[in-house]
Amino acid sequence: MTKPLSLTSLPLFPLESVLFPGGMLALRVFEVRYLTMVRKCFEAGAPFGVVCLQSGTEVRRAGAPTDQFCAVGTLAHVELLESTQAGLLLARCHGSQRFRLQRQTQLPHGLWIADVEQIPDDMPTTIPEHLVATARLLAPVLSSLHERQGATLGANATAGQLADSGWVANRWCELLPMPMDLKQRMMELENPLVRLELVADMLESTGIAPDS
Repeated sequence: MTKPLSLTSLPLFPLESVLFPGGMLALRVFEVRYLTMVRKCFEAGAPFGVVCLQSGTEVRRAGAPTDQFCAVGTLAHVELLESTQAGLLLARCHGSQRFRLQRQTQLPHGLWIADVEQIPDDMPTTIPEHLVATARLLAPVLSSLHERQGATLGANATAGQLADSGWVANRWCELLPMPMDLKQRMMELENPLVRLELVADMLESTGIAPDS
């Protein structure tokens, strides 16, 4: 079995949200601890790690609880970086591979870095017949979001993506309203088919379950 790849001193960006592999993330970066980090990652074509906060805040505040975050996060790659005014960067990122924290350290200026072990990508898994409707419903939802909001999430989804259990499950997890801890657990699931089964249950419970 191939040993999982490790990354050392990966800069972290703790957020009150969960980034899924294949997902898009828009960031307004204005804290000093992140401005240089995000710019350097963009220039080097290197990722940073997005981790979901369990306590603490996205923006440093005096007296705020110490940052604590989930043990599994997602690598984020900066696709577009704009500077609209001094001290502000607008970044568009996409999520790639998940990782598991091995150890983390907070530097004096507040930036977290970590040694991480990458988690293998979801195995390509064809959507079984009884769940095909989840993909059939997803395509027009993504198209509508793109038309109304200019959202890039899955706007140009390929037939292969819409036939893959993990990709479809991840997009629904981004769209469906659910508690953050549940989103995190869904992202961490190793079996993409189980993730899609759970999504189908949620669609049914919200009353928008598609006909099979």
